[in-house]
Formats: sequence, structure tokens, C-alpha cells
Amino acid sequence: MSTIAYRAYAPASSANLSVGFDLLGIAVRPIDGSPLGDFVTARELVDGEQGNVEPNLSVAVKGHFAHKLSSDPKRNIIYDAYKLYEQYLSKKGLQPKRLELVLDKGLPVGSGLGSSASSVVAAVEAINAAHDNFFATDVCMEMMGKLEGKISGAIHYDNVAPCYLGGMQFIINENGRISESIPYFENWYWVLCFPGIKVSTAEARSILPAQYLRQDVITYGRRIGAFMHASHVKDEALASACLVDVIAEPYRETLIPGLKEARAFGKALSAIATGISGSGSTIFSVFTDVDAAQKMKEYLERSFIANEDGFCRICKVDPHGATVERVELP
Repeated sequence: MSTIAYRAYAPASSANLSVGFDLLGIAVRPIDGSPLGDFVTARELVDGEQGNVEPNLSVAVKGHFAHKLSSDPKRNIIYDAYKLYEQYLSKKGLQPKRLELVLDKGLPVGSGLGSSASSVVAAVEAINAAHDNFFATDVCMEMMGKLEGKISGAIHYDNVAPCYLGGMQFIINENGRISESIPYFENWYWVLCFPGIKVSTAEARSILPAQYLRQDVITYGRRIGAFMHASHVKDEALASACLVDVIAEPYRETLIPGLKEARAFGKALSAIATGISGSGSTIFSVFTDVDAAQKMKEYLERSFIANEDGFCRICKVDPHGATVERVELP
């Protein structure tokens, strides 16, 4: 007899994009159709079935990067997602369903690909689907932000928002609005390469200066404003010229061996830009020509990847973000 379950997929994301430190992010999907993200499956426990964490909850982890996570299910973010969802339901005088949650970990931890955001978004989406989508998008987003903040130490939506909603997202956090969708260039190919080494968000933030020169702040504001304008009016040349970072990348380059050489190689191939994805160690390189993107991919696989955990994908912006499907389990 089959059992109904809900399987959520949350794609990888790239934040900052050089021009938008802590404010811009995109969801990404490989052009070869392969998944690049995390899956979470939620199944209601049947009568007499006990969870492995507590009577009402079972948590399991599988997937390529499962070994990078703690073996203690109570230290897994999908456990935290269930408990937070439970808190939100209790405010409505309701109890959560008894669930089995299985995380299929497809993204490396500390990679700059929104790994924690992907797990968080997939978990909340699967749990909410199992509860007939009881909570609306804005409430789910709030939960996702809190869970992401628990991992990184502060609430950041630049990975969560695009992962959940898709496309390119600009983080507003004003007047009750968390983010806004921004038009993106559909002809851009994003070459994303994870070298296999981990850079913690905390380490990447600690290397940044406590104060910035006024001119750098003005340059940052000018470029992100110009980029937003260019994105809306489809001025590709202007948008491309703005993909330069004065806030984080000049300081974080030392954390990522081979970045300078990769940037030079990309420039020789007429890359629009090459920079750090999130806080690293993944880097991105943007092209309008798929053949040049393929050459960059081959170079990075040959010269930038440091170990067997590393990989490189040619991507485009994922317009959909997280998705959920109803599945039958044996």
C-alpha cells in the first residue's frame, strides 16, 4: 500500500553578485537539466509508527553531502524547521501532524551556494504542504528567515528569497516587505564553480573592515542603483559595468586560492564579470556566449577545483524557485 508524501525542491542560489552585498541574490538551475539544490520529503507517520527524534517526528538525512552534517537529528535544520512550524501552529491553537522528514542534501556546506537556505526553504515548503499549505507565503518567508538566522547568526534573505521565490530578488526589509523581484538578463550564462573547500560565513564576515571609506560607500550605492535601473530598462552594457565589488571581494580574495587567476582567464574569454558567490568559496563567471562559458567551465575544472567534492555547472537564473510535488511512496 502506497503512502502520500510531499517532496520539496529548493534550488541553489548565488548572493551578492558583486554589486549587491547582502541585498541581491538569484536562484540558479544548470542548463543540462540536472538538479542543483536540496530536497526535503515530508510523510505523515501512520498509526503505531514512532519517530526517531520524538514520538511525533522522525528525521533522516541522505544525499551526496549528507556526511558533512551532524549525525544528531536534533542538530539538523529540518528538525528546527518542524519545531518552529509547531510554534506557529500553537499560536493558532493547533498541533502539527506527526511527520517523517527526509533531507536529501545535494549542496555542500559553506560553499557560497545558499546551502543552508536551500535546506531551510525545502523543509518549510514540505512541512507546509503536508499541512495543506496552512501558512501563506509571507509567513513561510518569515519562518525561513528565522531558521537561516539560526545558522548564520543573523537573518539574511539574499539566499532565502531567491531560493524560495525564484528569479533575482532585491532585499528591501522596509515597510513590511522583505524582497522584490528584479528583472534579469535571460541570455546570461552563470558559470558556478565550487572548489571543494569550505569558507564559513562567520570567517568571511570577520575579514571585512569595521568601517569603510566614504568614497567606497558612495561607489557601492551608485553601482547598485545603476544596476537596478539597468535591469529594469534592459541596458545590458550598463548592468555589466556595474558588476564590481568594493565592499567584500577585495578583502575576501585571500580566502579563495585561484580567484585572481580565474578572473583573468574569464576576462580573456570576454566574461561580463567574475566574482565570489555569497561569501565563497564558490565563484561565478557570467557570459553571453555558451561556448565561452563551456571553456571557462573546463578551465575551472582543471585549475580551480581542489578536491573530489568540487564541481562546476553552467547555469541560468531559475525563474521558479522552490517547488513541491505530491508523491506516492511504497
